[in-house]
Amino acid sequence: MELEDQLRRIQANVDLFIAQCAPASDHDFGLDRASVEWVDGFVERQRARLAPGELGALPSVVGCFLGACLVEATPGRWARDEEQGWGIEFPSGNWAFPISKARKQFEEGPGDSILAFYDMTLALVRDGRL
Repeated sequence: MELEDQLRRIQANVDLFIAQCAPASDHDFGLDRASVEWVDGFVERQRARLAPGELGALPSVVGCFLGACLVEATPGRWARDEEQGWGIEFPSGNWAFPISKARKQFEEGPGDSILAFYDMTLALVRDGRL
């Protein structure tokens, strides 16, 4: 599959996730911190209710959403790393891997919070360290 096709699939995941979450959230759901915070809680609610084998593609879809939020808030862009897979590449050449991070929160819990990852990534970009 070509990279452009894969990027379209990432965007389709983001669009579908936003469409499904917006009615359940208590604010104007989109590619912002408040929405990442809501999704962080959503992940924990799903972890409590679903067995790991029942998650399906949900961790990847959440990771696509998280990545889109990072792209919206930073100069980063989606790119594919040969070893790590899809992530956000910054002009500095550094990377963040939101899909991997979302999977970790589903597996490990709130100690691997996507909200903390989002906040830390923005702080590192703001400070010129990412």
